[in-house]
Amino acid sequence: MSGCSCGSEDASSLERRALLILLFINGAMFIGEAVIGWLAESTGLLADSLDMLADALVYGIALSAVGRGQKRQSTAATTSGVLQIALGLGVLLEVARRAIYGSEPVSGLMMGMGLVALIANLACLVILAKHRDGGAHMRASWIFSTNDVIANTGVIISGVLVLLLGSAVPDLVIGTLISAIVVRGGFKILSDGNED
Repeated sequence: MSGCSCGSEDASSLERRALLILLFINGAMFIGEAVIGWLAESTGLLADSLDMLADALVYGIALSAVGRGQKRQSTAATTSGVLQIALGLGVLLEVARRAIYGSEPVSGLMMGMGLVALIANLACLVILAKHRDGGAHMRASWIFSTNDVIANTGVIISGVLVLLLGSAVPDLVIGTLISAIVVRGGFKILSDGNED
């Protein structure tokens, strides 16, 4: 693990602790964003909540790779990438459903929850900063949190646009973009895992 002068056992313990905290943050944010996203009729928040679920599951997978060999870490990263891609495609289906059947997103809830999620993901980045050059499983975790910060910012901006324009289109656009970011991140993780 880069940036740590400790032994591999200490490094594994630090990675494990970091991943447990990230798992808790993302699990809690998944529940919060899913509930608020449903109430707000926001595809952006729903997409972001599913991204949080994917991250929580991936952190659980990464936990199983801590302290293990490079092959186990690469397998964890590959599983994470496939999971990200599948959930991203699932969100695209939800965006399409809402585009066809309509929705009336509540901009205030979108902006408020987007801000809470942004703060949570910035905290995740701070926690991951010293581990981001570690094994494939830790680099994958860094990619997830970086993508989440981008997605949260997009949700806030789309909430402002929904308010100003009185239209659901910005929410549908951000839902689509978040899905694309999630899918792209999944492919990046698969590519990165294959390089190890």
